Amino acid sequence: MSKAARPAPRPVPFETTLLVRDCCLCLHVQRAARALARRFDEVLRPLGLTNGQFSLLMSLNRPQAARMASVAALLAMDRTTLTAALKPLERRGLLRIAPDPEDRRSRLLALTRAGEELLAQAVPVWERTHAEVEAQLPQGGAAALRKSLLEIA
Repeated sequence: MSKAARPAPRPVPFETTLLVRDCCLCLHVQRAARALARRFDEVLRPLGLTNGQFSLLMSLNRPQAARMASVAALLAMDRTTLTAALKPLERRGLLRIAPDPEDRRSRLLALTRAGEELLAQAVPVWERTHAEVEAQLPQGGAAALRKSLLEIA
């Protein structure tokens, strides 16, 4: 084989690809998150919810209306993404968005009665599915996993 016909060496060796595939925490967390999201999406679908919408509604299940900034922080979302996620739920009448009387630039978010009722239907579905997922982990694995993920976040 002549020098001209030889392929150029790859800047990143294939062995590095295998190392990342096997060791990358970000990749493994993303894969697990996608698998969990699909599982919860499937069980919440009959209620017309996604797992993200369930989490959003749950984050509004508070004694007082929540400021958008606190909900965004809890869900680790930027304000633009949160605003987009709120719109379909607001159109369905599941939540209210109102100006904050203390700061007109800010918005307060609250569940409507319909949102509370839908959340009440969704919680047993979440509890059952969550218990199934935790049962797949070794004894104490769920608590250890939560602790580790909180340390990273």
